[in-house]
Amino acid sequence: MEIGQLKNIYFLGIGGIGMSALARYFHKLGAKVSGYDKTPTALTAKLQQQGIDIHFEDAPDLIPSGLDLVVYTPAIPKDMKELAFVREKGFLLFKRSQILGELTKNCFTIAVAGTHGKTTISSMLAHILARAGVKVSGLIGGIVNEYESNFIGEVEGDVFVVEADEFDRSFLTLAPDIALVSSMDADHLDIYGSENHLQQSFELFAKNLKPGGRLVYKNGLKIHTDGRKEFSYSAVKKSDAFCQQFEIKDGAYSFDLKLPDDMIENICFKTPGRHNVENAVGAATLAKLYGLSKDKIKSGLESYPGVKRRFETIVRNEKVVYIDDYAHHPEELKACISSVKELYAGKKITGIFQPHLFSRTRDFVDGFARSLELLDEVIVMDIYPARELPIEGINAQFLLDKINHPKKSYKTKEEILFFVTEQTPEVLLTLGAGNIDQLVQPLKEILTR
Repeated sequence: MEIGQLKNIYFLGIGGIGMSALARYFHKLGAKVSGYDKTPTALTAKLQQQGIDIHFEDAPDLIPSGLDLVVYTPAIPKDMKELAFVREKGFLLFKRSQILGELTKNCFTIAVAGTHGKTTISSMLAHILARAGVKVSGLIGGIVNEYESNFIGEVEGDVFVVEADEFDRSFLTLAPDIALVSSMDADHLDIYGSENHLQQSFELFAKNLKPGGRLVYKNGLKIHTDGRKEFSYSAVKKSDAFCQQFEIKDGAYSFDLKLPDDMIENICFKTPGRHNVENAVGAATLAKLYGLSKDKIKSGLESYPGVKRRFETIVRNEKVVYIDDYAHHPEELKACISSVKELYAGKKITGIFQPHLFSRTRDFVDGFARSLELLDEVIVMDIYPARELPIEGINAQFLLDKINHPKKSYKTKEEILFFVTEQTPEVLLTLGAGNIDQLVQPLKEILTR
């Protein structure tokens, strides 16, 4: 497949965060891009503003003619009319992951994988490289502040930075020059069946490195390549890369950063969350292995603008702090809530959580309960189904019953807005990967009146 020769490309599920990044890439490349998605969102509205034609009805007669390629995400329903139509008509049809593999196979590629942290690390790295003047093409799984996009850089870059998604084993299409694995906690058990199978998939990903490739991994993970160079990293635990002289000053993190064969002193890192410090160490290690100087790495870390919905501070004034986060796994919730407790010690922390997927809620209900118990008050919303059909007995009440906490409740969106209007929490968190983001603007307006 000659990527540069593709002139008319159609995306099934164009509003997905990974699909939209790829759509933006091809649009910038000069191809005619169009697509379908189930629901209009702020992201699809942005794509439409950029000149990408999108419709929201599963209707084969709305598919443009003369297509060179149809790209789809495994997250779309298998019984979609449009998917059946393009298969029946014999259109060239590829998964997003296959296109990503084709796009990067002949280019220098840095791939960031992990059940948590990959969006932050890949966006940090793309920002560090772009700020340093490197011609980078960054395909990110989140909207990066300042860039207002999930595509960073240029379409004809010298290096691809890609988020390597483990869902549906998508990352196995990649053969990177440098790879990072941030975590391998059990997730997507509807795909993998067991934690062991998930970890085996990460092993295969690491072994897909090109000859001479290098692996970066979080200290403590049991993952190895076939004899290629490996580098461990951690926030503060002694590793090939880690922080020294670590402290919090005026709401920011100050530290020296030990890197392989180098040291960066007096970094002032303003992105909140101790887990994000660890992400910064991972990103800096990748930048160092790519060949950036320590001054450019430091400048990139200190100017990193953050990603929407990744520990994003929405409101901070003398009365209230409001933070929105994408956390949808017990370990992510634990990391986010623990960081908030560290930064705002002594303040009452109220968390609103929207579970994502019936199967994930069922599989990790005890872990969710223990993490949510770290809050001072817990509010649980209905489960966001995404691609799934309901599972009998698995609902918000199922999770609430597992939470051992004196201040816990179930609330609808309308009840949440009324609650926040009446109570005005000291520190408020919205947590989840579903459509809980639709609460962000209304909550912001309430808290800034």
